[in-house]
Amino acid sequence: MLDLRCGYLSIKGNFRDNNEDAAAVSPEHLYFIVADGMGGQSAGEKASELATELVPQMLEQLIDFDSGDDEQVRRGIDEAVAHANSEIMALGEVDPAMHNMGTTIVFIVVVDGHFFVSGVGDSRAYRLRDGNLEQITTDHSLTQALVDAGTISKEEAATHRYRNVLYRYLGTKEGGTGTDAKKIRPEPGDRYMLCSDGVTDGAANETIHKLLSELHDPQKAAEAIIEAAQEGGSRDNITCVVVHVA
Repeated sequence: MLDLRCGYLSIKGNFRDNNEDAAAVSPEHLYFIVADGMGGQSAGEKASELATELVPQMLEQLIDFDSGDDEQVRRGIDEAVAHANSEIMALGEVDPAMHNMGTTIVFIVVVDGHFFVSGVGDSRAYRLRDGNLEQITTDHSLTQALVDAGTISKEEAATHRYRNVLYRYLGTKEGGTGTDAKKIRPEPGDRYMLCSDGVTDGAANETIHKLLSELHDPQKAAEAIIEAAQEGGSRDNITCVVVHVA
């Protein structure tokens, strides 16, 4: 049985009128989810809310968290995400106020002592292990595609005018085409972070590394990372989930 501790926080930040981010943490630590909504007025807020409600509901129906064949787990995760994607698309079509709404999603699903980690969009999962901070997920953004193609550098991507343009997110046909979740064996001392891009817009990797390393209470770490992002000039909603493996 994994010994996990978790902390999380979500704020609207200094520049937005409402918070279109959402987070979901299972009381039993079976899953951890962050979603970053987009769309006019309250549409993004509704999209992220749907993602963090519907995906957990489906995960609990489709997955045996105590044991499971890897492909069955991945299939369950993909079905859960595809279901949320379909519902978000459907509401966007029938309610004019929700037209073109969408959301990112990033998650850790815990099955039989292993983590299954992935996402859709540009919300991210990071792992701190043995002093090394690693981004586990890959952004579904135009700038990441340009980096992958060798057209621009990672440094250029950070300030590129298309850095917030996504080619995959929930609320589009592409959003339900699978998540290719990575299976990870967590180790004692590992620290994981899920975040919306509001975190990385204001807090450099060095800052995240320092705070994850030095703060041994995951709630205090989540709060400090959000504060650092806010003080660092993040212009978005800011959401962070920190998970410690004891």
